Amino acid sequence: MQFFKEPNINFVGSRKIAYFISGTLILVGLISLILHGGPKYSIDFLGGTAIQLRFEKPVQVGEVRAAMAELGLANAEIKHFGASNEVLIRVLTKQGAGEDVTKKIVEQLKKKLPDNPVEVRRIERVGPKIGSELRRAAIYAVFFSLGLLLIYISWRFEFKFAVGAIVALFHDVMITLGIFSILGQEISLAVVAAFLTLVGYSLNDTIVVYDRIRENLKIFRRESYETIINKSINQTLSRTIITSLTTFTVVLVLFLIGGEVIRGFTLALLIGVIVGTYSSIYVASPIVIEWQHWQERRKSQRRRR
Repeated sequence: MQFFKEPNINFVGSRKIAYFISGTLILVGLISLILHGGPKYSIDFLGGTAIQLRFEKPVQVGEVRAAMAELGLANAEIKHFGASNEVLIRVLTKQGAGEDVTKKIVEQLKKKLPDNPVEVRRIERVGPKIGSELRRAAIYAVFFSLGLLLIYISWRFEFKFAVGAIVALFHDVMITLGIFSILGQEISLAVVAAFLTLVGYSLNDTIVVYDRIRENLKIFRRESYETIINKSINQTLSRTIITSLTTFTVVLVLFLIGGEVIRGFTLALLIGVIVGTYSSIYVASPIVIEWQHWQERRKSQRRRR
């Protein structure tokens, strides 16, 4: 199955426009992160208590917040969890979360909303020290995986290909992280798992293009480097589009009907599939071209000397 029959799109010729688009998206994301004081971490990383409650009747978030204010927890995060009668309350350790916070909250809600019985569906507690360790471990996991990929791709192809792939992966993670910051979405352990999944998915696309480039470098030796890479991208375009659309469709269904529990995970993957497909075409391969040009300029300068 092919979407395009022998496409001949000049991807390489428009790479500078792609650089501008990518740079703008990353810059906007960085500005958002700075303005928000960094990523919005979940209880997984900050420590605290998450309580999922189910009321017998629909309840307004404002009603719950008013009841919480009397306990000194007005700043706790309160939102509906799927249905209008289910509420998720997140209290950070610094906001006063403790062992008895759940009991206090439930008693207060029963007192303030006597006509709307409430039951506890789920409780999650994370200590501040564990949260800090998890945050550090998550950062190490991302950078460690990128380092291993750099070694692997350098061994399988060439170092310049590895640099292109790592830049593309870093590009994908930074844009996804920036969009999460702009949307005010939390970074949880599930989202970090999505980032690592995104790294693997984006790399798969990039490796397919790199394989075709390596084959074509042997076949079309008289062609220019740009022509060979552009030809390779076009030859793998149908496969890239089909794979991305298939993955995007599945993740979109999970995002729409999967519920709040996996909402952050699926959102990260939705963004990642789009950005990863774009980067395998407009970032990974063009970086190889720029590296090749840099090597040629160095050789030319040495000859002049």
